[in-house]
Amino acid sequence: MLKTRIMPTLLYKNTTLVKGVGFDSWRRVGSAMQAVKVYNMREVDELVFLDIAATREGRSPDFDLIDDLADECFMPLAVGGGVRSLDDVRRLLQVGADKIVVNTAVVNHPDLIWEIANRFGSQCVVVSIDARKDGHAEYEAYIESGTQPTGLGPVSLAQRAESLGAGEILITSVDRDGTMQGYDIDLISQVTKAVSIPVIASGGAGSYAHMAEALRAGASALAAASMFHFTEQTPREAKLYLREHGFPTRI
Repeated sequence: MLKTRIMPTLLYKNTTLVKGVGFDSWRRVGSAMQAVKVYNMREVDELVFLDIAATREGRSPDFDLIDDLADECFMPLAVGGGVRSLDDVRRLLQVGADKIVVNTAVVNHPDLIWEIANRFGSQCVVVSIDARKDGHAEYEAYIESGTQPTGLGPVSLAQRAESLGAGEILITSVDRDGTMQGYDIDLISQVTKAVSIPVIASGGAGSYAHMAEALRAGASALAAASMFHFTEQTPREAKLYLREHGFPTRI
């Protein structure tokens, strides 16, 4: 059985890391480099770095920044934000990214998913799907950092991503983002039942028990930000808790 991965998420905006609630990112929480060095010491499984302003501002990834971070990062690094072409992907991999996270492109440029998978392998492609409930309590996927509705459901979008060659799905609940009230278990369950590739749960983690709930719903890995930034809880303690509750982890 594959071991459960714990993946801290770094949200980057305008030269600093930020924390938000419901994708409203306003609170500064420090430097990306400092965070990378901290997580190196805590020996996390993977690190997710998302430039949440790049796509909305119409700019490419900050390759120099990723180069600097990757030099200090001793764990696999997944990078997203502003990825619009195969050249962007190639340059990110050249400067040290291990995986590429795409969100808006899966709707506006779906062929890019296939191109990345075909050129660099499915294991390189993580498709990020941000979803929130509409007025009819149905899930809808959003792009451009949760600002633009797509008219598509997260399940159908996840299935599209898998058919195009994505290696993983990062499913984030916009409604739960930053609340630390727990993952959206129904959303996770719907997506994991619809695809055969690994699904990373994101949005709402506030305790180790929340993480166990997401795994029981079918998630293969767990992304979290606020609970590691603003509580005394740590990735290592999360792994120990999950191991005690029957989930294999890498200690």
